[in-house]
Amino acid sequence: MTISFDEALALDAADPLAHCRERFVLPEGVVYLDGNSLGALPRATAASVAATVERQWGGDLIASWNKHDWIGAPQRLGDRIAPLIGARPGEVLVADSTSINLFKLLGAALAARPGRTTIVSETDNFPSDLYIAQGIAGLTGAKLRMVEADAVAAAIDTDIAVVMLTEVDYRSGRRHDMPAMTAAAHEAGALMLWDLSHSAGAIVVDLNAAGADLAVGCGYKYLNGGPGAPAFLFVAEALQAELISPLPGWLGHHDPFAFEPDYRPAPGISRFQAGTPSIIAMAALEAGLATFDGVRMTEIEAKSRRLSDLFIALVDEKCPELTLASPRQSRASHLVFAHRDAYPLMQALIERGVVGDFREPDLMRFGFAPLYNGFADVWRVVDAIAELITTRAFDQPRFRQRSKVT
Repeated sequence: MTISFDEALALDAADPLAHCRERFVLPEGVVYLDGNSLGALPRATAASVAATVERQWGGDLIASWNKHDWIGAPQRLGDRIAPLIGARPGEVLVADSTSINLFKLLGAALAARPGRTTIVSETDNFPSDLYIAQGIAGLTGAKLRMVEADAVAAAIDTDIAVVMLTEVDYRSGRRHDMPAMTAAAHEAGALMLWDLSHSAGAIVVDLNAAGADLAVGCGYKYLNGGPGAPAFLFVAEALQAELISPLPGWLGHHDPFAFEPDYRPAPGISRFQAGTPSIIAMAALEAGLATFDGVRMTEIEAKSRRLSDLFIALVDEKCPELTLASPRQSRASHLVFAHRDAYPLMQALIERGVVGDFREPDLMRFGFAPLYNGFADVWRVVDAIAELITTRAFDQPRFRQRSKVT
């Protein structure tokens, strides 16, 4: 046997991050392995949001923009995210959604490389990223070139303005070599833009060490900011004076309250703001970011690797019917397994209190959030999968009925 349940409990007892689980509200009897889609609720979030609504908005009204520094939330939260992704203070801004931030940075990158007309990305990139790139290409006359993942470096030529990649593939969990790919883009004179939506808060990311130019990411997955949480963007300090957002909103103006008719970009990262931030959503995200206090990303990645290694070993032993669809080595913090009945099997697991998710055509995803997932969780999940496959209890019409969200 790979490991017994008692041995898994012993690993949890010795885990230096075990205390972080108390920072979250987790339903009794549920093993939640879907933090790669929506992070669990931090224990502090409800009070943080309530204080923002009742005391700040309710009590101090519009004075809260100054009194509680609502106006500084995008920069303040950006500085909290910066050490999680290897950025410096003043290089990260919390604003809008991942897609809108991607539009801003792609537009800025194209404008900064006149004479170059192409965005290059991989065919299997997250579809929304490709849609945004297609949209901005249509507006600007640029082109989107999509190639297979292993052909991206070879596709970077002197017509490429920006390379757009997601560091961790949303399906398989495969992880790109950020320093190597960034170097390949720079060698050809292109800018490098990373989507960190499945990286930030789960693995070590070091944008500055890799020499990355631009990045985006979401706040609702491993950063635990809540459904639809504000996203973030990164612009390397050396590029901030050069790049101009194609969405020049009033809070990205040099002097927003001068209400000038013509746009003058703010200095630094603030020029990438557009409209008024959602302060209530910012309060929820700030509580999510606080769950990382006192924790090093190296500890989080190390635990993530141990959890996923154990999951693979237990599946190999107990569930040979599953096929690993993630790399055994170069991967991040979620695992994907293929099974011909992946959808009903996942629905049956969810009914039993094991929450993962399904991706077309036949993939089950399990995300490991090291702040609240443990080794006993892994053991319970694989044991439940093995039982369902053995008994075929998943093979019922109600488990095959598709929901809108899978």
